[in-house]
Amino acid sequence: MSAWQKCLASKLDAQKARAAPCTSSHRTKNFWGGHGIVAGQTPLGLGLAYGLKYLGREGCCLCYLGDGAVNQGAFHESLNIASLFGIPVVYVIENNGYSMGTSQSRSSAYSGCLAQRAEAYAIEWDVIDGSDLYEVRAKTQIAMERAKKQSKPTVLEIDTYRYYGHSVADSMHKGGYRTPEEIEDYKKNHDPITVFRNRLIAEGVLTTESVDSISQAAKAEAAASVKFAEESPAPTFEDISTDVYWESDNNTPASRIGRHFFND
Repeated sequence: MSAWQKCLASKLDAQKARAAPCTSSHRTKNFWGGHGIVAGQTPLGLGLAYGLKYLGREGCCLCYLGDGAVNQGAFHESLNIASLFGIPVVYVIENNGYSMGTSQSRSSAYSGCLAQRAEAYAIEWDVIDGSDLYEVRAKTQIAMERAKKQSKPTVLEIDTYRYYGHSVADSMHKGGYRTPEEIEDYKKNHDPITVFRNRLIAEGVLTTESVDSISQAAKAEAAASVKFAEESPAPTFEDISTDVYWESDNNTPASRIGRHFFND
């Protein structure tokens, strides 16, 4: 429900309608959201992981980025520091092959894969088939254990895909830089949900009937979440000046000195 509250800018969402859906975060669940700047989250993920090490807590930070972010300087600076100081961070490259709209072969120099760049920083790396959930779980677990037990970073590259454009402005994604046939082939043969569903049925874990039941329950939950978000209160004009300065919210002596807002 929180996700839909975010999409509809509800006053009750975790950020009180102050952030775009793609930058949503949830503090109590240790989910720190995305970042509007490409690769801007990579040093932040590094910092979160450093915090765990500094406080002596066993854990790690999973920091996700797209294939379009691997050429940004902030990512390489983060890899360098992660290796130098043994930071328990796992960088996960979600490689859809086209970044925001440019194929990988036209945007990035590489020999085998993007994750292999980690070798320059003496960091372990691996490539994962994103359509195989068992492989995703198994290889991610290895990287997480390396971070938790040895305080060493890892770079993972997950081969994946997207059916639609990067944004509404990406109208040329179909029939432009990729063919409709390519998209349909992935939907038919490589969709992670379809592949996992078929595998669980083959293993006897699920049946066709139970799959339909799960699907209907998920749709009902989504519909209820939308209704809840639509009925949630919207922010008021007065809310724009709250949660900006701690001093103002708590009426401290500092809040009565100088100007904090333009209309003071």
